[in-house]
Amino acid sequence: MAQAEADSNSAIQRGSAVSENMAVTVRDLFKTYRSKKAINGISFSVQRGDIFGILGPNGAGKTTTLEIIEGLREPDNHHSTQILVGGFDVRNRKQREELHQHIGLQLQSSALFEELTVLETLTMLARLYRNSRSVSELLTEFKLEQKTGARINTLSGGQKQRLSLAAALVNNPSLLFLDEPTTALDPHARRSMWEQVRGLQQAGKTIILTTHYMEEAELLCDQLAIMDAGRIIAQGTPAGLINQYATEQSITCRLPTAQAHSTMLEVVKQLPGIGKVESTARSFTVSTTNLAHTLSMLLQAAAHYQIQLTEITTHNPGLENVYLNLTGNTLSNQQEDKK
Repeated sequence: MAQAEADSNSAIQRGSAVSENMAVTVRDLFKTYRSKKAINGISFSVQRGDIFGILGPNGAGKTTTLEIIEGLREPDNHHSTQILVGGFDVRNRKQREELHQHIGLQLQSSALFEELTVLETLTMLARLYRNSRSVSELLTEFKLEQKTGARINTLSGGQKQRLSLAAALVNNPSLLFLDEPTTALDPHARRSMWEQVRGLQQAGKTIILTTHYMEEAELLCDQLAIMDAGRIIAQGTPAGLINQYATEQSITCRLPTAQAHSTMLEVVKQLPGIGKVESTARSFTVSTTNLAHTLSMLLQAAAHYQIQLTEITTHNPGLENVYLNLTGNTLSNQQEDKK
């Protein structure tokens, strides 16, 4: 323990040169369970005021990473490891205890007592902190005023998530950790949660969230780290990652008859500059790096052979394409494999 705290003090000195604009700085983070490396030497920084996302399938190491930088789990004892959160050194026990007064946590699995009411829950949590927000304000902010006397085990999934987020904000933290905040929510509740997260950022919060939803990461995050098998395989803005790793666009065309589909498909395969061609019963999708030119060729070919294209849809690349190009697999497939 003494050596760990000595290493921590050294880390503080090294971290003094880190920009004050950084809310979180992680360097050379490792975590081993038995012989398996759950976290294998990852490094990243989070700028104050940003929404920083960690994207990856179940088992990638996202939750373990969050639990370590929150001070809930010990990392492997590497001398080069550095974890600075909100100005506190997480590897220093005393600073770690103080850190918990200043951060908010929404865990992947609710740690709330199911038999307590909404009001009892927030009141109890508010008493754990030196400085806490008004419970009535939180109830109003998260639209729980009508549920103050309801036990947690009677709430809907969306209501539980709102309560969990309200609980994470009881101490008015400047830094908020959200672990899979929209898992198991229906589309309406998920979008409502996104609006609340954006509102928290506009109020000045720095937010770190984990997710396996591509749309969530793309819409919410200023910066993103993509994890796979305990490693960060890419980092950057969502747009920057797409520009770097997923340049191909695609065009989907629907045909009125099977004959028209068969004829057009043979024509398309002979066109120059066409990438991968995928076909279903009466439609086909082509990949291209020059959307306008390829679309023009398709329209000219259809006119030449007097084939009507009943529907044309263009698709820009997204984070799913990034993940596919980096790992050779889609994130949705990996999620299924983990079940």
